[in-house]
Amino acid sequence: MQQPTPPSANPPSTSQRPLGITILAILAAIAGVLGLLGSLLIMGLLMAAGGLYMFIGLITLVLSILYILFAYGAWTLKPWAWTLGVGLSAASIVLTVIGLTQGTQELVGALISLAISGAILYYLFQPDVKAAFGRA
Repeated sequence: MQQPTPPSANPPSTSQRPLGITILAILAAIAGVLGLLGSLLIMGLLMAAGGLYMFIGLITLVLSILYILFAYGAWTLKPWAWTLGVGLSAASIVLTVIGLTQGTQELVGALISLAISGAILYYLFQPDVKAAFGRA
């Protein structure tokens, strides 16, 4: 006779998805789509300029695709989405700090970006959020 698996071994269904994860998924989808359009615009308009602009366009394209993947994974509570969300938030913090040290980002915008990324990291490490992704 097969023993039933304990409820904690199965991640919650999407109907049990915490509101915060739903909000993160929607915002990540919006950011991903807008970033995708922006990166294609940057690469299309500035293709002749090449160099740094093309590199920025490619980085934005890759990050936008990753945000869209995170949105899907968060919406469906895939365990890998938690790792991706943590990685994207950490990358945002690193890129913001680099932008500040290089003088390419204004202080107020950087502080807002750091606060948002830090809050997302904090939220993703909450026990109930980790459990929703099957990480607890």
